[in-house]
Amino acid sequence: MGLNYTTCFVAIADRDGHTLKQFYQALLEQSPVVDIPNVYTEFRLAGLRLGLFKPSTAHQVEFESPSSGSVSLCFEVENIESAVIHLTTLGYPPPGQIQQASHGREIYAYDPQGNRLILHEATPVLG
Repeated sequence: MGLNYTTCFVAIADRDGHTLKQFYQALLEQSPVVDIPNVYTEFRLAGLRLGLFKPSTAHQVEFESPSSGSVSLCFEVENIESAVIHLTTLGYPPPGQIQQASHGREIYAYDPQGNRLILHEATPVLG
């Protein structure tokens, strides 16, 4: 029988009802498709992938506190440097440096309420 779902989406709590709406509207450079003030806002993105991951040793502490979640919103970007500049312009510069991961280059950033964002630039597949 299974779950029999029709779609899957990510929902992030916006504690004051507008800070994250404004942030993601600026980050994504688009207006929400659903906007019920102080209740619910929804953006439609070009595809959604749900990734399950084990945090690296350096970042495990982020997931130990019950107040922090175990979900990261990962944006695969064409040019990671441009994405970092965009976030920095919005006032949310990533605190670390771009790192080489097994699957490409990535950097962690945070939205106004501390939810972790991963900007990821995939390594081109050769062959």
